[in-house]
Amino acid sequence: MYKNRITNFIKFLAVWISQNLAIPFWVVGHIHLSIHSFHDLYEVMSSIGMNIIVAIGFYIDYKSNVNKNKDG
Repeated sequence: MYKNRITNFIKFLAVWISQNLAIPFWVVGHIHLSIHSFHDLYEVMSSIGMNIIVAIGFYIDYKSNVNKNKDG
């Protein structure tokens, strides 16, 4: 029961982040890094990580919507 609640919360959080922070992550990850000539691995990995979080959230939301459309 507790594990299921944590899993559901993590899924909700990933979807929330992907829906509300996709554009700010894109701005930070693409525009900011293209304006400045950073060669720091930390900043590049942060950008990649933010985009992965958004992609996971979009995928979870997509699967949820597909399941809702099949049921309804």
